[in-house]
Amino acid sequence: MPGQRAGHKPVSLQGRGRRRYTCGVLTLSDKGARGEREDTSGVMLCELLRAEGFEPAAYEIVADRRELIVRTLVSWVDEKGIDLIITTGGTGVSPTDVTPEATLEVVGKLVPGIAEAMRQASLQKTVNAMLSRGVAGIRGQSLIINLPGSRKAAGENIAVVLPVLQHALYKLQGGTADCGGVPPPA
Repeated sequence: MPGQRAGHKPVSLQGRGRRRYTCGVLTLSDKGARGEREDTSGVMLCELLRAEGFEPAAYEIVADRRELIVRTLVSWVDEKGIDLIITTGGTGVSPTDVTPEATLEVVGKLVPGIAEAMRQASLQKTVNAMLSRGVAGIRGQSLIINLPGSRKAAGENIAVVLPVLQHALYKLQGGTADCGGVPPPA
């Protein structure tokens, strides 16, 4: 199966055997890739995820090009085995915004509740949230989530999903404890 990591063992909550999940942040920006714009959203997301207990495994800025995004996502899952990948940028309606299409090309399953929750929370702050096309999906045993490119919007959106990420990865990677009554892995 694409994205399946060799020798990966399911995570167990029994006896508090919790693991620290790896994360990668991929910023999509033509200007950022050319060094013409500072990446504030990607850097913020890296710091936030580290503070939440994730182990940073990759960070990169690439141009808004579908083939570059696909190649990076596939490499990060299939070769590096990164558990959680957060993208920032390329989720709007501009002609160059292709992050959702690239993500759909590499995932095997969608997790629509994540994108729905982010858009619902964002709508409380701005009607422009309706223009966000970000998706969330699974490749192998990795979760990929698209966030908007602005630092403010990326921060607001990641805050919505942070409470479920540890548990989502636990279940995705074979955790068998029931969802109800089990505290999310730390």
